[in-house]
Amino acid sequence: MQNKGCIGVFDSGYGGLTILKEIVAALPQYNYMYLGDNARAPYGTRSFETVYQYTLSCVQWFFNQGCPLVILACNTASAKALRTIQQNDLPKIDPTKRVLGVIRPTTEVIGTFTKTNHVGILGTNGTVVSNSYPIEIEKFYPQVQVYQEACPMWVPLVENNEQASDGADYFVQQHIQRLLHQQPNIDTILLACTHYPLLLQKIQQFTPTGIQIVSQGAIVAQSLATYLQRHAQIANSLVQEGKRLFYTTDATTIFDEKASIFWGEAIASTQAIL
Repeated sequence: MQNKGCIGVFDSGYGGLTILKEIVAALPQYNYMYLGDNARAPYGTRSFETVYQYTLSCVQWFFNQGCPLVILACNTASAKALRTIQQNDLPKIDPTKRVLGVIRPTTEVIGTFTKTNHVGILGTNGTVVSNSYPIEIEKFYPQVQVYQEACPMWVPLVENNEQASDGADYFVQQHIQRLLHQQPNIDTILLACTHYPLLLQKIQQFTPTGIQIVSQGAIVAQSLATYLQRHAQIANSLVQEGKRLFYTTDATTIFDEKASIFWGEAIASTQAIL
């Protein structure tokens, strides 16, 4: 409990660091703990039950460290595990703690970006199969039509630091063309995976001009700031020392090397035992 009062930020691997980076930029005063479940990644191709069990174990780890608030900075975990954890597990574990995701904040605002009411989603297989984005967008913007495309090769490209290579061109162009083939009037594309901002330059290169590319980091950060303003009890339980702590369930040397790609500077992590 030595790190009591940190905001926990969770991802199956490295991608959540792009979310944490934006959160820290918006709310630098708080203490943060990041956990990547690299030993069991990737989550995108796993079943709902497996993702739920893995995510729950990591959430419980954060609670054991003294975190009152955990952000699932992972679209797959948010799609496949968040609702069950919020509704079934939190009341039993500790009803004073909170677990938030990245899908709800994004779907609350995505309709404000589109003029044609045609929105494209690029995500992992797990996120696309879950249908979480069409379901949630329907609640806020029933007039918006949603089209999805799974991009299974994009995460491996980024994690192997190939996001700027010529080899990435084929897979980026292929999936953007497939998405726009579904509906040529798409004017807004959401990057519904936290790895994809590292492919932004390539995505922009193969996306026709006039189409907005929306990343989640800044949206989630603003949503968290608003949440803390509305929930004083949670905000008051957080420690403000500006600390950033990094943990992985796998080897720290590998994590530190790859995580620096996402974080933008050197990282020194600690191995977490779940």
